[in-house]
Amino acid sequence: MIGQIQFRSELPPLLEFTDGRSVDSKLEWPERRDEIRSLLIQYFVGSYPAITPKIISAEVISEKTFKDSSVRRRIRIVLNTPNQVAFEMALWTPKEKGSFPLLLTAPRFYQRYWAEDALKRGYAVCLFPGIDSHHREEGYAGYDNVWETVRREYPEATWTEISTKAWIASRCIDYLLSGSSIIQIIPRQIAIIGFSRYGKQAMIAGAFDERITCIVARSPGSPASSPYRLTSRNTYAETPADFPNEWFLPSLRQFVGRENELPIDAHGWYALIAPRACLIHTGHNDGSEPTFAVEKAYIEGRSVYQLLDSGKNLRIDYRAGGHSSGLPPEQISFSDRQRNLDWIDISFGRRLARPNEFSEKLIHDFNWHDWNANQKQIDRLINHKSSIRDKVLWSFGQVLEEIIVPNKPKFLTEAESKLMTHDRWSPKGISRVPIQFGLNVRGNLYFKKGLTGKLPVVIWLHPLSYHSGYNEGYGVQGTTLYHRLAENGFAVIAYDQCGFGLRLLEGRDFYTNYPRWSKLGRMVMDARDAVSFVLDGKGKSKSVVPFFDKNRVFLLGYSTGSIAAMYTGVLDDRIAGMACFSGWTPLRDTSKEIATGGNQRLWNLHALQPKLGWFDDREAELPFDYKDLIAEILPKPCLIVTPKRDRFADHDAIKKAINQVRLNNPKKADAALTWISPDGPNRFQVDQQRQFINWANSIR
Repeated sequence: MIGQIQFRSELPPLLEFTDGRSVDSKLEWPERRDEIRSLLIQYFVGSYPAITPKIISAEVISEKTFKDSSVRRRIRIVLNTPNQVAFEMALWTPKEKGSFPLLLTAPRFYQRYWAEDALKRGYAVCLFPGIDSHHREEGYAGYDNVWETVRREYPEATWTEISTKAWIASRCIDYLLSGSSIIQIIPRQIAIIGFSRYGKQAMIAGAFDERITCIVARSPGSPASSPYRLTSRNTYAETPADFPNEWFLPSLRQFVGRENELPIDAHGWYALIAPRACLIHTGHNDGSEPTFAVEKAYIEGRSVYQLLDSGKNLRIDYRAGGHSSGLPPEQISFSDRQRNLDWIDISFGRRLARPNEFSEKLIHDFNWHDWNANQKQIDRLINHKSSIRDKVLWSFGQVLEEIIVPNKPKFLTEAESKLMTHDRWSPKGISRVPIQFGLNVRGNLYFKKGLTGKLPVVIWLHPLSYHSGYNEGYGVQGTTLYHRLAENGFAVIAYDQCGFGLRLLEGRDFYTNYPRWSKLGRMVMDARDAVSFVLDGKGKSKSVVPFFDKNRVFLLGYSTGSIAAMYTGVLDDRIAGMACFSGWTPLRDTSKEIATGGNQRLWNLHALQPKLGWFDDREAELPFDYKDLIAEILPKPCLIVTPKRDRFADHDAIKKAINQVRLNNPKKADAALTWISPDGPNRFQVDQQRQFINWANSIR
């Protein structure tokens, strides 16, 4: 029955067996937990040795007392493996005597700041040999490669680099809890902490060792805090193709573009960690983990914690900024480190939590039923005989409130652009000029230096990249889209759409501020204002911009950006053409909605167009479909690219829709509609970008 579950767009419910049975009580949970454990081993981290080796010996090979009276030792552990493999760990103990809570971490330089802070709080610290093979750390020789020696001892095990190092952390715990340990550890007060790849490692160690009673993972990314179903290419975040060779099972890469076929996803770690304390510490604009993906995994993990009466033990803790958000050399700021350790202290009962400390605060907590309760009966009325444009405007809702203009600098600052890595993967000779248009929408204009004459303009409408907005992240090939377009003679307007990138919190508060409008309506308003910036000069630039070819203004959208482009094209006759790459599937045909996510992705999951929820289970009554939008835009040139293996789309339904457009509008479609349907997954990389360039250059 796994096949029934694996083609779901949504995360596989943690409280549901793969055969469809639900977990209704605590008594049933251990069986489901074992099933999840087996799936994570099979698909993500590989198998472990059947028998855990005993410790043959443990020898203190160095010892030094520091000015703060802490004692820092190196200990050599020998395991009873076929070749008696040995490894070294560092053990720091505070000046106090007695039993200690324990913090484990790999001794990467920025993680040792946590260790120093924990030592001051009275923790013993174990720096285990878990440094990544792509890193080197002075003073900790071999801590990055001992995992390879250990793995060779067990050729029958299929474990990976990260799971092997997590296993080594557990062998350090074996020693520290043994009678031969030189210090006493409080058994139920063992924490592990890690940042980025080490955050993944911390979660995996905690998932497979129940003696670890508190996990703090700072920006662990995919597949740890962020499930692949909710990252992948259409969000510009990590896919199964993006982890280095040894982190996870190579077979995991087979799921690129078909992540919904995985019978378990990264949220499964929470199932194994529960009910123990787990904190995910992430940034609003963290390039490794979109807040949307983190929250949806958290909510599913929360269901297990609630079943086990331990809901307060799992939290997301947001911080402003990106992946590191700190100043060199610390990389993790002092206040962030203290907050992480506060979580551990509270989890261990070393102090009480203050009111609202570590309370649940979500960004993507849209409740459609609450939204629906705030709608007026008049809002439901639609004239089905009205024009497509009027129907589109109806679907967006009404702006009855005064639109809030954010109190931000007029233009994007250098710090903001650095945070969003706008100049990353940049070729030489490209100018980036900050611009502002509409209701204080701030973006950048890209163009090649030295070009004369009028430049065609591309308005770039990005995908579901909540963390990075218009900037590409993982999967970039050679250079970013806006730089590539600029290299090819286009002027490119790029900005974060409502609810994304630097406007993330604008999306969080949107329906509080505008209960009868829609985020998609705001996105289309902004796109039209970008057109006005080009054609009417309505806006400002920080420095001189080139002359624009006002007869060649193109909308380019990918994923959700395609939907914004399509609606903008319907409402704005001023554009020269529209290009849509992936992002849509017919609204009225819901035969494959379980696999694709269907219209719920629009009106509920991403809260873009809530009015569509009124047609749930009666989609045939929807006032329009995408084929109507495409027909309305014709005879303006339209490039539609819909991959056959896009897991968010019903290819057969798209084919019918395109054929219907051609049948109903033969002359316009023959002259202006280009439909390309490659045999591949949802993606927008070099090949697709060149398709757009060639198409736009053909339009004069």
